[in-house]
Amino acid sequence: MKEIEIKPIKRLDAVVSMPGSKSYTQRALIIAALAEGTSFLRNALRSEDTGYLIEALRALGADIFVQDEDIIVKGTGGKILNPGRELYLGNNGTAMRFLTGIATLGHGEYILTGDTRLRERPVKPLLDALSEAGIDARGRDGSGFPPIRINAAGFPGGNFILSNIESSQYVSALLITAPCGAGDTVVELRGRIPSMPYVEMTREAMNIFGVPVAKETPNLFCVKRGTYRGIKYLVEGDVSSASYFFLAAAICGGKVRVENVNPQTLQGDIGLLDIMEELGCTVRRGDRMIEVTGGDLRGGEHFFDLGDMPDMVPTLAVLAACRPGRTVITNVPHLRLKESDRLAALAAELKRTGIPAEETEDGIVIEGGKPRGAVIETYDDHRIAMSFAVLGLAVPGTRIRNPGCVGKSYPGFWQEMEKIENVKLGS
Repeated sequence: MKEIEIKPIKRLDAVVSMPGSKSYTQRALIIAALAEGTSFLRNALRSEDTGYLIEALRALGADIFVQDEDIIVKGTGGKILNPGRELYLGNNGTAMRFLTGIATLGHGEYILTGDTRLRERPVKPLLDALSEAGIDARGRDGSGFPPIRINAAGFPGGNFILSNIESSQYVSALLITAPCGAGDTVVELRGRIPSMPYVEMTREAMNIFGVPVAKETPNLFCVKRGTYRGIKYLVEGDVSSASYFFLAAAICGGKVRVENVNPQTLQGDIGLLDIMEELGCTVRRGDRMIEVTGGDLRGGEHFFDLGDMPDMVPTLAVLAACRPGRTVITNVPHLRLKESDRLAALAAELKRTGIPAEETEDGIVIEGGKPRGAVIETYDDHRIAMSFAVLGLAVPGTRIRNPGCVGKSYPGFWQEMEKIENVKLGS
């Protein structure tokens, strides 16, 4: 199946349920693999990304079993093995950065690699920070790109400084690794640091597994040498995945109730709801559910800084295409380093639907109106595919190429779409 055709909906009144958060699942898997004892992860996401991570953690010595809705992890107590082979991570950028930190806990040579796109995604700021601490960590040919080669002799702890980085994952990598090191660790942040809500998610997960992270100032984190403990952990629903169904309500003028999401979550993408309310939607928050009702989308010029929720740019871009007026999205230059160059991809595909869109140095400008149907190229990027699939609920003639790419984060996406009987499978 190379394409999916989306059939426009006449009336939208749907209930959908979300899988576990990819971000929390990956954090929980890695921390559980470092813990003493056994952890039971319920509602953990099963996807392409988490599959690559599980295989890598098994190679590092964790025993991991999938049983019904649980993932059972018998931890290593922070003493990882050397698998004696490369660890292949597909296009899982989170795993690449987190495991670059974790590999320093071992002894001997570790090589982390992935597919063509992952080998174009930078790790240099983390490698530089590790090198300054005396750790032999480098990218291919001395560059800051995978494959990453680490000659490990244990994580020493100490002071680390990260300045003007393009990903908060470097921060989380150091924090998660720190308790298993030889001494206490201090991480100082300087300059521009995007996606800081993800660092708070890391702190929350570490605390639940028994290791608190002290936040001395907004940009200074301290981690004492300690031990993660195995626990029972419920992974909350994925707000990033929920956003596509919030979008459906907004552009179709209908109502969608999304279950298994936490309205009080630390996931930064929950901030999209505030934008939707600003643009004319009604949002009702309940117990583990959120309901969005679309209305007349407000026109005029709107500016949105999405530095704390960059994954919501494709979702907001499609919403912007369907409302009258100019939308300016800023502070997301790091989107060029995701599964695709998302700023370029969004501009190209919006133009394909007849919507003027131009990249800027740090974002995108969209002149909304009435999109027309088109065959959408997805660039093997799950978020491009899902955002434009939702556009097809409102715009006839929308076809999505390479629909299988959604398996990276949300393998059940098309099944949820089919529940509202609007998807036709193409050739």
